[in-house]
Amino acid sequence: MYIVTGGAGFIGANLVHALNQRGITDILVVDHLTQADKFLNLTDLEIADYMEAERFLEAIEKDQFSGVEAVFHEGACSDTMATDGRYVMENNYAFSKTLLHWCQRHHIPLLYASSASVYGMTGSFSEERQAESPLNIYGFSKFQFDQYLRRMWTTLEAPVHGFRYFNVYGPREFHKARMASVALHFYNQYRLDGHVHLFAGSAGYANGEQRRDFIHVDDVASVNMHFLDYPRSGIYNVGTGQAQSFNDVAVTVVNSMRRMADEDIHDLASLQKSQTIRYISMPEALHGKYQSFTQADIHQLRAAGYNQPFLSVEQGVARYIHWLAGRES
Repeated sequence: MYIVTGGAGFIGANLVHALNQRGITDILVVDHLTQADKFLNLTDLEIADYMEAERFLEAIEKDQFSGVEAVFHEGACSDTMATDGRYVMENNYAFSKTLLHWCQRHHIPLLYASSASVYGMTGSFSEERQAESPLNIYGFSKFQFDQYLRRMWTTLEAPVHGFRYFNVYGPREFHKARMASVALHFYNQYRLDGHVHLFAGSAGYANGEQRRDFIHVDDVASVNMHFLDYPRSGIYNVGTGQAQSFNDVAVTVVNSMRRMADEDIHDLASLQKSQTIRYISMPEALHGKYQSFTQADIHQLRAAGYNQPFLSVEQGVARYIHWLAGRES
């Protein structure tokens, strides 16, 4: 049996999909379904069982599972604007520690979601302590668990892999609302209004030229499957290693939708001139907390043996838009 916590969520459901593609269906999905429509992420997938996170925690504390091949731990409060620190630390940090120790006792590989948010505003994105300075309680919860794991490296009884995901986008994120990727927001904006909104220039960047390391969720799933097959304990950045602008994402979204409608394709300048791409002021709540640039240092990921190419924004976002359009039809 394989366990996927957060398995009804964005990355978790895509990991279930990746396992299904390997013919694996003996999967226990663990999640919170207080947001009930997340079940839609699982309707086309094959799983053996579902369990609410609180019951799962009680079950592992009582050692009620056997025959577990691996645990993919994606479950977390992922809202970077969350203000209930006690809830975030209990859900993200304490839960993860309990699961880690259970996996170690039973010699079960653990593959878990860390986050690029641990880097904060340092401007450095390598898996080193001096680069880590989270800006919010979500980032701190992920950072603190990484730190806890680091103190255990020499005593591990089973492989543990922490993945610092950068800006992930792709299928099965509809439920994330404001925390969804900009690709999904741009798709919805253009479909409904015929234009998209990006942030105006900030931190020395021109309008829409703030840059992030955008990674398609298929690539994230591929990394997880690689380390399932070839364990090598460590904490790894999971990004493409190449930052691209929000303008790049917007142009790809708009032109992908235009192609499907047999309309003319336009470059950034034309889309700006026609007001198809518009710029708005950054909300006050994000001032001083907004990463205008991220780019994963993927040297350690490559050194650990993952050598597959990553989708560019132009490739990955176009693939995603076609998936979204097919879902709407």
